[in-house]
Amino acid sequence: MEILRTAANPWGENILLGVAWWLIWAALLAGVAFVVVHAVYVGATGGKKGMTPGPAGAAPVPDKVERHSRSSRTYHWLMAASMLTLLVTAFFPLVGIQFAWVTIHWIAGVALTLLVLWHIYDSFFRQDWRAVWIGGRELGEMKTAVGRFFSRDKVPHPRMAKYHNDQRMFHHAASITGIGVIITGLLMMFRIDTWFWASNPYFLSDSTWGLVFVLHGLCGVGLITLVIAHIYFAIRPEKRWMTRSMIKGWITREEYLTYYDPDKWLLEGEAKPVAAPSGSGGTDAQGDPEAVAPA
Repeated sequence: MEILRTAANPWGENILLGVAWWLIWAALLAGVAFVVVHAVYVGATGGKKGMTPGPAGAAPVPDKVERHSRSSRTYHWLMAASMLTLLVTAFFPLVGIQFAWVTIHWIAGVALTLLVLWHIYDSFFRQDWRAVWIGGRELGEMKTAVGRFFSRDKVPHPRMAKYHNDQRMFHHAASITGIGVIITGLLMMFRIDTWFWASNPYFLSDSTWGLVFVLHGLCGVGLITLVIAHIYFAIRPEKRWMTRSMIKGWITREEYLTYYDPDKWLLEGEAKPVAAPSGSGGTDAQGDPEAVAPA
């Protein structure tokens, strides 16, 4: 099967038209397969492994620990709405569900662009962007986790930073595909009439347009798989406390002390580690390695 669609232009040149439509179904199947395999694995293994005990200390922890600011939560849900709108308007017509999708699609694309620009500003100037960055320490932790998975080592998992490495990897993958689809989508807007300008299909050459179409399509089908995985982990019972934090903004004191390493996620005003709750060994409720949960 061909991965790319091509056609001859009026001058007899073979140009790219975009990705093959079967990739839509491949991305959908990949997402569903991941969900099924993970669910079976967790069910077969029990999905629970101990976590390392929390460090000793006496710093106070409030009953409710803020995990997501109001601006982060607002961005997340508006971004989710625009992303789902883009996926529906992009792919439903291709599978036979016809409606007037073009205007809805580009408006949702503009909205996503503005939201991402706000998120970049918010992350760099109002929050700690390093909380989701993957550095040397995170790469070392990933290597150890992979080795532990294949060796079936029963050593307890280390406690998390504010964002687990799996969440960081998901964030990076979503950022790359999201920025890719935004840049190519903005370029493609020059081919249609919008509120901002009239259509100009000669803005780029045929060969360059072909590359834009291919990159846009690849990023789009990649987002199908990522969205399926993200929604799956958001609704898993053992991860709903994280989903709740994206709605209400906070986790409980018990959840903080059970799952997080106070040395990796230092609360505001905290000067030293806190003690784990008595009798709370904590569990990695999803298995090894821990899976992506809502960020």
